[in-house]
Amino acid sequence: MSKVDRRIAKSQIAIKKAVTELMAEKSFDDITIQDIADRADVNRGTIYLHYTDKYDLLDKMIEEHIDNLRELCQSASEMTFQEGNYVWYEYFERNYLFFSTMLTSKGAPYFRSRFLDLVIEEFKADVDIAVKKNNGLNEEVILQFLGSAVVGSVEWWFKNEMPLPARIMAEQTGALLDRNFE
Repeated sequence: MSKVDRRIAKSQIAIKKAVTELMAEKSFDDITIQDIADRADVNRGTIYLHYTDKYDLLDKMIEEHIDNLRELCQSASEMTFQEGNYVWYEYFERNYLFFSTMLTSKGAPYFRSRFLDLVIEEFKADVDIAVKKNNGLNEEVILQFLGSAVVGSVEWWFKNEMPLPARIMAEQTGALLDRNFE
C-alpha cells in the first residue's frame, strides 16, 4: 500500500468515526459536512472526494457493516447458531459506537430495516427446518418472527449498554435459534 493509499484510508476512517461520534451527540439532520470535517480533522473537499453528501456517507457506512455481517454469516455457515452468534456479537462489541448509535438514533429505522433484511435472508436457507419444527406454520411468519427476535435482542443489548458479555448473548440467543433450526 502506498503512502497516498494509507493517507486516504486514514482519512476515511477518521471521517466515519467523526460521523458516528457526532450522531451519538445530536440528530443526523443537524450534522453538517463542516462538522464532520472539523471532527475528522480533514477539509470538506476530502469528504466530497469520497461521498456526494452526508447521506451518501451514512449509506456507505451502513452498507459496509451489513456486508461485513453478511461475510461473517457465510464464514459461519457450518457452525451452530450459538457459535455463529458469537462471531456476530464479537463484531458488534468491536463496533459498539456505530451499532449503539445506529440502533438508538433517528437513523435507526433505516439501519434496523437493512439489518432485519439481512437476518431474514440468512435464515431463508434453513427455514424449511423451522417450518417442520413448528408444525407447518407459515414460512414468512416464522422468518419475520425469528428475524425480529434477533434484531430486537441486539437492540436491547445496545440500548442497555451491553449488560451481558457478548459470549453470553451469543450462547443464549443461539440456543433459542438452534431450537428452531436443528
